[in-house]
Amino acid sequence: MKIRRVLATAVAAAVTAPVLILSAGTALADAQPAAQTQAQKKPTIEELEKAAAEAKKAYDDALAAQDVAQKAVDAAMSDDAPLNKKAKDADKEAGAATAAKTVADKAVTDAADALAALPADAKTEDRTAAQKVLDDAKKDAEKAAATKKAADAKAAAALKEAQDAQVAALRALHTATEATKKALTAKDAADQALADAKKAAENPSCEPDAKLTTVVTGLPSKIAAGTTANFSLRVTNGTGKNIDKLWPFTYLHATDKSGYKVTDDLLHLQWSTAASGGWKDLDSLHRAGVINGLKDGTHYDMKLRLKIDAKAPAGQGIAFVAGDYVNKDKSCGGTPDLTEYSFEILPVGTKPGDVDPAKPTTGKPNTSDTKTQTSTTSTTPLNTTNTGTLAATGTSSATSQLALAGGAAVVVGAGAVYAARRRRSGTN
Repeated sequence: MKIRRVLATAVAAAVTAPVLILSAGTALADAQPAAQTQAQKKPTIEELEKAAAEAKKAYDDALAAQDVAQKAVDAAMSDDAPLNKKAKDADKEAGAATAAKTVADKAVTDAADALAALPADAKTEDRTAAQKVLDDAKKDAEKAAATKKAADAKAAAALKEAQDAQVAALRALHTATEATKKALTAKDAADQALADAKKAAENPSCEPDAKLTTVVTGLPSKIAAGTTANFSLRVTNGTGKNIDKLWPFTYLHATDKSGYKVTDDLLHLQWSTAASGGWKDLDSLHRAGVINGLKDGTHYDMKLRLKIDAKAPAGQGIAFVAGDYVNKDKSCGGTPDLTEYSFEILPVGTKPGDVDPAKPTTGKPNTSDTKTQTSTTSTTPLNTTNTGTLAATGTSSATSQLALAGGAAVVVGAGAVYAARRRRSGTN
């Protein structure tokens, strides 16, 4: 895993060739505690569709409630509203009572003036009559004042009742409007979650699987320039499920003894099976054909041939292997790491003799409890339809779905891998 992360950093910083990178979601999931990732169970498409339908209904109901609230406000504000008519009538009544009191008050004033205007020698009966008019006017004024007071109170109460109804309607409309906003937000979120889930279902993220392994055997630990080395690559499926299409990935990197001059172009790798019709070059993504139908618990072996140009200087070589797969149900994944094999490039004309095979640096691969499905012998017929076969070409529309589950589709640029390697463990 450390190698893959170092390589990914180097590639991101220095490579200009196309790169397929492990999806961000998978990388984040790797960083989360196991208990947390297990607890985060994703809802199904059906559950999200149900949630979206419920959110839409809630939004539609909220819109309907908002419409009712708006109509209630319009009604409460209308002149024809019963409470508004009541307040208007009460106001008219209060106005009439005010006018009546004004008349009564004037009658008191006029009666008082008439009594005061009587001469000193006015007859007693005239004075008594004037006093009676004044007294009656005062009584009428008192009644008019009481009537006005009651009418004013009635008008104020009616106005308050109408205004309270209007305020209540406006508050209800505000509440309904806010509920509609929240319902719309929830609906948009539900719709987006459903759309994201459908998109994810169409283009699922790839998951690394440590039980899918790629192992090189027979690669010499020392190879002289100008010579050829034959070895093999075994892909083992211990994932617990059949794999429909798997792309073996192989990449070679080399430098001179200084570690800074890259000599990748002087190393030539080819692959071969009975179905390939001879030795074939890797494709542009450094893949050795396509393995079709690799059953669970089986492995597949293929031949590899490394030619080192006679012009290659003495130095260090590294072979990286991995595998990526895509199934018919659109699930995909690959080896979690690039398995690394180091070998020494000797000067042209050197006779290395018997040397040990190159060793992997990512630990012992998981190859237990598997049986051979196909072999590297050219006598076994292979094609693209039988179970566990390797096609001669590696192009596929499913390639875009491979999100570098194990780093297998990285096309490294000049010097990037070696620079990362030097930072990790020092110069070889």
